[in-house]
Order: sequence, then C-alpha cells, then structure tokens
Amino acid sequence: MKNYLNNIPKIKTLGELIDAGYKQRSVKTELRENLIKALNNGQNPFPGIFGYDETVIPDLEKAILSRHNILLLGLRGQAKTRIARQLTNLLDEFIPIVKGTEINDDPFDPISGFAKDKISRDGNNTEIEWLHRSNRYTEKLATPDVTVADLIGDLDPIKAASNKLNYSDERAIHFGLIPRSHRSIFVLNEIPDLQARIQVSLFNILQEEDIQIRGFKMRLPLDIAFVFTANPEDYTNRGSIVTPLKDRIESQILTHYPRSIEVSKKITRQEAVIPEDIKEKIRVSGLIEDLIEQIAFEARASELVDSKSGVSARLTITAFENLFSTAHRRILKTGEDKTSARISDLYGVIPAITGKIELVYEGEQEGPSKVAFNLIGKAIRSTFLQMFPTPQNTKKGKEKSVYSDIMEWYGKGNYTDFLNTSTNMVYAETLRNIPRLDDIIKKYYPELSDDEKNLYMEFVLHGLAECSMLSKSKIESRFQFRDLISSMFSGKSEQDDFDADDFTDDEK
Repeated sequence: MKNYLNNIPKIKTLGELIDAGYKQRSVKTELRENLIKALNNGQNPFPGIFGYDETVIPDLEKAILSRHNILLLGLRGQAKTRIARQLTNLLDEFIPIVKGTEINDDPFDPISGFAKDKISRDGNNTEIEWLHRSNRYTEKLATPDVTVADLIGDLDPIKAASNKLNYSDERAIHFGLIPRSHRSIFVLNEIPDLQARIQVSLFNILQEEDIQIRGFKMRLPLDIAFVFTANPEDYTNRGSIVTPLKDRIESQILTHYPRSIEVSKKITRQEAVIPEDIKEKIRVSGLIEDLIEQIAFEARASELVDSKSGVSARLTITAFENLFSTAHRRILKTGEDKTSARISDLYGVIPAITGKIELVYEGEQEGPSKVAFNLIGKAIRSTFLQMFPTPQNTKKGKEKSVYSDIMEWYGKGNYTDFLNTSTNMVYAETLRNIPRLDDIIKKYYPELSDDEKNLYMEFVLHGLAECSMLSKSKIESRFQFRDLISSMFSGKSEQDDFDADDFTDDEK
C-alpha cells in the first residue's frame, strides 16, 4: 500500500499500477478500514462535532463498520450535513481512475462502455489519473422539481446528434449525479421533499447497487456510500420517505440539539465568524455567552415556538455575531477604542432570533419581535436565579433582603436610564449611583474585574425586573428601570414600550 502511495505522481498507466501493488476495495470498505485505523490510533474521525460523543457518533461508527447506507434524522441545525461532509476524512487520499471517464471507472473493474473499450484496446498501457478524496463527495438538496434524469441520467439527443450516434448507443446517455458519484459518497439532503416516484427510482441502487436508464439493457453496478438526511417535520408538512426506500437504508441515526450550555457555547464559538480586529476591541464575558445560549434553550421550551420545527443552532451563532456588531456600533458612535458587551446589547440580537423561530398561532398573535424580546427576558431570569438569591424568597424571610436597599432607592422615585450609545464611563457611573448594588456583586462574585463587575451589576437590575421586582421599559434607544408600583400607576410596561425597530435608532 505504501509503495503505490509514495509513487502516485509517477504511476500513469494500468501496468505501472499493477506493478506498484495497488489493491482495489469498495468505498464502504475504505470507510470501514480507515475508521478502524483511526480508532486504533486514538484519532477523532469527526473533529468539530460537539455533544454527540455518547449518542450520535457511536451509532455513526457502528453504521460505518457495518458498511451501511445511513439516514440522519433530526431537526434543522443539528449538524447532519456537517457530519456527512466529514465522512470524506475516512476515504483514501487518492484513488486511480481510467483517464477520461465520466463516472470514475476503476481500472481493475470498469463499468462504463468507454472504460471497457479503452482497457480492451490499450491493455496495461491504459492511461490512469488520480482522484483526490475531496472530489469524491456529491451533495444534492432534494426538492420537488428534482427528476430521475437529474439523479440517474437520460438519453441526450444533442449528444447523439453531435457524435452521430444511434439512440441505442450507450455513449448517447448523459449520466446523472448518482452514476457520476461512483466510488464516492453521495448525500441527498431532505429526502422527504423528493417526490415518491423519484424515491422509487432509488430502490435498485440501494438493493442491487445498479441502475437502468430508460430502455437500455445496460446495468451499472455502482459503488456508492449513500447518506440521506431528513427532518421529522417533513413527514407531516411536506412529504415522507416511502416505506420500501426507508427499508433499504440500513442504519437510521437520530440527531439532537446540545444538551448543555457548555456544549452549545463550543459550537457557537467554532461557527461564529467574528473578525479578529473586532475581537480585540470588544470583550464578551462568559455570562453574556451563557445568556446567548440560554435564549435558544428557552425558545425550544417555549409554548409560542413550534417545537416540531425546532430551533436551529444557527440562532445562537448569528445572535453571537449580532452581539459583537451591536457593541461595535456603540464604539463607532462614541469614538472609543474598546468596550465590553452589555446585558442591554442582548436586545440587539433580536433580528437574529426572529428569523430562526417558527411560531405557533398564539406566537404569531404576539408577533415575532415581541416573542424574541420575551425569550431574552426568560433567559435572563433563569440564569439570574441560578446565580443570585431569589428575590421573592428573601422578601418573605425574616432577614433583610440583599436587594432591599436597591428596592427602597427606586421606591423613592429614582430611576435609571441606560442608553445604547453611552460611553464606558457613563455606563459605569450610572451603575455605581445605585446604592449597594456593587456590594451584592462583591458578596457573591468578589474576584471579578471592573468591567465584569459593571456587567454583573446591570445583570442584577435586569434580573430583578424579570422577577417582577422592578419595572423595565424600552423607550426609544434606552432602557429605563423604575419602581414597579409607580410604573404600574403611570401605565408604563416593557411590553407597551417595546418596539424592535427602536433598538437601532440613533439617540434622540
């Protein structure tokens, strides 16, 4: 094996390939043996896939070891396509093909008329070329307009006329995507979207591993590893996988969303595209990252969001990118060199949320922007209750509440405004004007830096508002915190004041 790998640039003919000791093997055998080698060497064949170590990856490895075609079944944004694309890592780096072939003919086992004729004519002098594994992957999105000709092939009258061929000549056939994926991995995404009659055309390929094109007697024994992906929602909303086809797909593997905040953060950090110069200017605390991920967890549990549609991991990825952009916009407005992401910046990610959630009827009545606003609030509340004492419990106890000084200060008619474009100095001064707020942070999180102390102080205010201890109103380009009772008498509420378009308005 090493002999021919070391001499790939020099091997140009079938005879040289035979002398080099090349041994032919099927694509599924390649995947299997290279996976065994990777596992024996302690290598991870699926880098960058997080949260599936104990669930999806073991099932996937068993399917590969069994030489199975695979169906990845799961909601959107669960890395199904990413997993399929990484299967190419388990292919041999190069394989030999007959030079000029359309369907990657194996020099030792040609299947097309072109390759058979060439080998019969030239023998050991048959020219070969080397195909890299990156070119052995084909991906097709199933849509209702996909035809049998697209996938399998069809008679090409223009080709026949140009080459003066009889319509019964195999050379008059234009091969579809599947024959052209011979000795490769073929991925068909969202297969329920494929019309039933088109799915039927795949029966023979999966069972007998060959195809027939129209009335031609030819049969092509294709060597392909198939990977199909599907969303369970498709089974009811748009279509289904016909039973005989599903029966021919040997392994069905269920995917899922991240089950912890930490795993979700790893995915977001890996996938989010943030320019390096922006990363240097904007500091994002771990608390902000947790809140971004918690928004997605809250959305998946919300009664207003369609659970069958799912909440893609792309929500947190685009939200994370929007968070940086919100803070970057503030830098551009204030002229400062650096800043830290704030709790109020979370509301700048609303456009990233509204496009990533499908709402049920009640959610549509509320409106996507309002639902997104409330999801951020729920994320703040659930995280706040994990990090700080519950306000309601301390209020009912005999001991003085840690928040009592803050509540009394607001009860005297004081209020706090946080402008979206306020400078770092103004932001810090606004927080430190609230009595005993910094003492709460020192008590529970004494090791924080100054920037993080400011963030945590703002977080406490938002947390108290979400626990119905303070009133939080969105007024034009700022948030305002007031005593809850006085705001009720004034008729102010965060829902009444909230308008998604206001968040990006310039300060008035």
